[in-house]
Amino acid sequence: MPRTLALSPQTVLSLSEADTALGRLAGSSRLLPNPHILVEPYVTQEAVASSRIEGTQASMAEVFQAAAAGSESPAGTDVGEVRNYIEAMNQGLARLKELPLCLRLIREIHGVLMRGVRGRERRPGEFRTSPNWIGSPNDRPDTALFVPPPPEQLGSALSDLEAFMNEDDVRLPALVRCALIHYQFETIHPFLGGNGRIGRLLIVFYLVEKGRLPMPLLHISSYFEQNRREYYERLQAVRERGELQEWLQFFLTAVAVQAADAVTKAEKLADLRERYRRDLASTRSRAHEVVDLMLANPVVTVQRVQRGPGITQPGARNLINSLQDRGWLRQVPVRGPAGRLYWMAAEVADLLEPSADHHR
Repeated sequence: MPRTLALSPQTVLSLSEADTALGRLAGSSRLLPNPHILVEPYVTQEAVASSRIEGTQASMAEVFQAAAAGSESPAGTDVGEVRNYIEAMNQGLARLKELPLCLRLIREIHGVLMRGVRGRERRPGEFRTSPNWIGSPNDRPDTALFVPPPPEQLGSALSDLEAFMNEDDVRLPALVRCALIHYQFETIHPFLGGNGRIGRLLIVFYLVEKGRLPMPLLHISSYFEQNRREYYERLQAVRERGELQEWLQFFLTAVAVQAADAVTKAEKLADLRERYRRDLASTRSRAHEVVDLMLANPVVTVQRVQRGPGITQPGARNLINSLQDRGWLRQVPVRGPAGRLYWMAAEVADLLEPSADHHR
């Protein structure tokens, strides 16, 4: 990993824009009345997009519905893969309070990510001891687009990456270091499966660990998914032709665009929350508690509302009915296990959908 790097004027401009946007996102989260409400929907959006890059087809609505039901997703399903990603994110952030960003932590979250899903037979939580390759039409290394380092070189490459992640060197700005970490991890490709998702988790872990984000509010994978071909091409162009500045510019643009998108969504969700709470101010109902549940996850069930202290099952149903009468909730036609009913907060769900205009 390079410890010094001369940045081109275009990269410096991209860095400035990304720094400004990320700072605004960090600042806006501190101004919101309850920013922790945003963590679940933002992490869900990141998980869905990052998993789609690897071929899953789960929608945000399906993931929200599974979370609302509180049930385990069937092993191997697309929803199960996304929920594993969310669990890996949460566990990794919790472990960062006890551990540095290290190889041990990376192995742990890989074990969580791959538990019970596609690739679970590929040594979850263990670095590979055999070769792997990327982009082969017939699954052979001689026809692959890229062959990562052989197993005997993993130790030194990963040790250098681990040292780089924990160095506080002002010669390289944090966002540039973050872009280099993601590139290097994807190039080392230390696992037999799940490397892309772990590499994208590292982006959020690094920014939170370095204090650039107070919580995981940057859903950068949405940009990578919408520009998937260029994402792969930029990584490969560094390997083949040393086009590092171009990769940095792509990465920094992704940070700037998605940080701005996260701020816009946060402001709109805060406005929606205040409108709902203002409309409820004249009532003595506990419906404002359901409003916060809706913002964290727009799929509502009687059981979710009933988790509030002192709320009975009939009381929970009455609260849902009152919000349905206001048009804030609508019943979902599909029933869950044991005939469970779901309601959707459509205005919240619409705000959380990934923006469709972030293509390069």
